[in-house]
Amino acid sequence: MSKRNDKKAAAHGKRTKGIDLGRAIAALFKDRRGVKMSVKSIFSALGIKNSQQRMRSVDILHGMADSGLIAEPEPDVFVYGERGKEMVGTFKRFSNGKNSFIPDDGGEPIFVAERNSAHAMNNDKVKIVCYALRKGKTPEGEVVEIIEPANETIVGTLEVTSKYAFLVSENKNLANDIFIPMRDLKGGKDGDKAVVKITDWPKQAKNPIGKVIDILGRAGDNTTEMHAILAEYGLPYAYPKVVEAAADKIPDVIPQSEIEQREDFRGVTTFTIDPRDAKDFDDALSIRRLQDGVWEVGVHIADVTYYVKEGDIIDREASRRATSVYLVDRTIPMLPERLCNLLCSLRPNEEKAAFSVIFNINSNADILSSRIVRTIINSDRRFTYEEVQQTIETGEGEYKDEIFALNNMAKILRERRMANGAINFERYEVKFEIDENGKPLSVYFKIAKEANKLVEEFMLLANKTVAEFVGKVPKGKKAKVFPYRIHDLPDPGKLSDLSTFITKFGYKIRTSGSKTDISKSINHLLDEVQGKKEENLIETVSIRAMQKARYSTHNIGHYGLAFDYYTHFTSPIRRYPDMMVHRLLARYMAGGRSVTESKYEDLCEHCSSMEQLAANAERASVKYKQVEFMSQFLGKVFDGVISGVTEWGIYVELNENKCEGLVPMRELDDDYYEFDEKNYRLVGNKTKRTYSLGDPITIKVARANLEKKQLDFTLAE
Repeated sequence: MSKRNDKKAAAHGKRTKGIDLGRAIAALFKDRRGVKMSVKSIFSALGIKNSQQRMRSVDILHGMADSGLIAEPEPDVFVYGERGKEMVGTFKRFSNGKNSFIPDDGGEPIFVAERNSAHAMNNDKVKIVCYALRKGKTPEGEVVEIIEPANETIVGTLEVTSKYAFLVSENKNLANDIFIPMRDLKGGKDGDKAVVKITDWPKQAKNPIGKVIDILGRAGDNTTEMHAILAEYGLPYAYPKVVEAAADKIPDVIPQSEIEQREDFRGVTTFTIDPRDAKDFDDALSIRRLQDGVWEVGVHIADVTYYVKEGDIIDREASRRATSVYLVDRTIPMLPERLCNLLCSLRPNEEKAAFSVIFNINSNADILSSRIVRTIINSDRRFTYEEVQQTIETGEGEYKDEIFALNNMAKILRERRMANGAINFERYEVKFEIDENGKPLSVYFKIAKEANKLVEEFMLLANKTVAEFVGKVPKGKKAKVFPYRIHDLPDPGKLSDLSTFITKFGYKIRTSGSKTDISKSINHLLDEVQGKKEENLIETVSIRAMQKARYSTHNIGHYGLAFDYYTHFTSPIRRYPDMMVHRLLARYMAGGRSVTESKYEDLCEHCSSMEQLAANAERASVKYKQVEFMSQFLGKVFDGVISGVTEWGIYVELNENKCEGLVPMRELDDDYYEFDEKNYRLVGNKTKRTYSLGDPITIKVARANLEKKQLDFTLAE
């Protein structure tokens, strides 16, 4: 080094002592963009000789690498971190600040700190810069552009004073209350539940600014709270008047010219079997004896697409909704009420248009032949499940011979399906007896009995037959585009975890082999645990290992049902995919060409997404009623079972009524507990005491927070 450079470095070293070291390092990197520098060369360039300053410099360098300002391509070698890799995807906002970015290309989620979020809202389409971080560090991103706002709304309770207003929300995606200018209150009053849209979030402001879109009513009112649940999930809670008006114009008499084009089943014994409170009867069964030991069984489905034409105003609304939503105390229909409860509903003693699958089937449930036809039917009787169950159990009742014949065939079909590898998850549903104001009076459990299974088997058979009709083509031929209901194999990692977990209880399952081998192994496990104390636990963990069923034009079969071809054909009143299936089936039966795959795949994805939202809303309404029901038992002691284990506490399901609440971690104050995720348990550091999924436990009801839909328990003394 020349004397001149020596002097320059020495002078630089002296200056460094008196200025902020971090700024000096940052300035050096900006001066030398793209140049890789070792720690030694950085010390030399800045004239850092003091060992304390060197240690401090190394800390600063690693801190800058962690935050993405610089990159560390090799150990102790750094380069200026120009804007890293740009990616496009969906922003997920969380009230705890642990926001994430889901890349469109299906990569792993990327953490986005609140300071780097640019105030993006949940589900916004954004562009981020992904910082190149040190090896082993979690990748981080910074939002650099909001490409497409999600326009999501927030539901909460208004706090209104004479000068300002806020929306206070329990939304898990937003930590901040929303400021509402008085001009944007839309008549909202203090204590009203409202739907608000965020209009602005200034860069330096703590609170976003919003405007009221709709006033739902007074907080605590039952209808208000049910509508709030729907709004929270972006689901409609009112039916557009213009669509209802279009439905009102549809004639209620089927013209003779239409009847003549259909196969006439009006003289064949036909009935519906539905829940007590059902109004929309999607399906009916007909049965007549053809000869000794051979029956003709018709699965007749409401011909919704006879009334609703593709692209009309009713169809567009049905497509947007994609499904009916079933809350605890109400149904939010996919179709206008005139259609779902009157024109399309297969009500007794009324002529109805149907789309039908007709089977010739013997007493051994062998399908001798089948055909798919449009029919005209007239149902003789509307049965409830309870009435049919009573006939099965007592041997007495209307149409008992027909019911016995159908039930015997259904039992054989079910046994055959199980033998082929269908998985037998039999879960109960929690139901409430409620008064006229929506207040829950008691809890009961809906368990599928033989009457339910009778209907289920014939619906499964019809769905499978329709899917095979379109999808099963000769070798070398390509099947026409069609929406299938698909269910993938269990996640291999989760299946392996399940196998490891159940070993502790002395059980085994297969994690490799054919699909049938694995499913039979799971069924064997479910049979083995019946009646054991760990039954609920192992069923829960087994379900978590399963994938979710969804809609797709790319058929991979339905693993859970053990069907190579399966679709949804039997519920067009309440599911849009069934309407799609009806239309395409009619088109292909008439010799029509295949449709555009991308259009129908997009529709399938939309329907799968809406189905999930509807399921979430349904669960939220059950949770709300559970909390409301349990609020009368504050301080009371109940026995339960640990139904969930998390890092923030243990969830407990009560034996008596299946209501679930949380024992927060702070209540487990006898030790410091760590979450053992793989074994679904908490373990005490000192005592080694464990709280495991499935353990019996006695709790006391501590708090019932309706706003959060949350029950808090404490351990009983």
